[in-house]
Amino acid sequence: MSSELAPRAGSGSPAPADGDNRYKAVQRKLLDLSRAMDDATFDLNMLHHVMRANARVTEDTARDIADAGLDVKFVELTNLVAVSLGGAAVEVHKLHDSAQETADLTHETQRSHARLYGALDDIRSNRREKTPRPAFFNR
Repeated sequence: MSSELAPRAGSGSPAPADGDNRYKAVQRKLLDLSRAMDDATFDLNMLHHVMRANARVTEDTARDIADAGLDVKFVELTNLVAVSLGGAAVEVHKLHDSAQETADLTHETQRSHARLYGALDDIRSNRREKTPRPAFFNR
């Protein structure tokens, strides 16, 4: 198994904070962020499985080294690598869980934002006359 990481095209901030707080811009940013978090969740899940598989292969290799009668230090070093890979896999799984929770919250935020401000945007977008910005009457 390979644990090679390959950079993705277009890496960087999925939803830049550019100060554009119009309804459609916020919806687009939330959608971009939720897609990026979904992708990260998928990638972390794959990484977790690859790391666990590599840990098992390394354990088998340590056993083979021991069976071949090689020096004990090589067996111990190979076992340390297997344990390290297993521990890293556990931490990647925790990171996956956090990313999944963030993705779920981002989807929920997008739906809430649409429910709260979608109708207002429809009204403001379909008028010929200019309308006051939100919070104008809160003075």
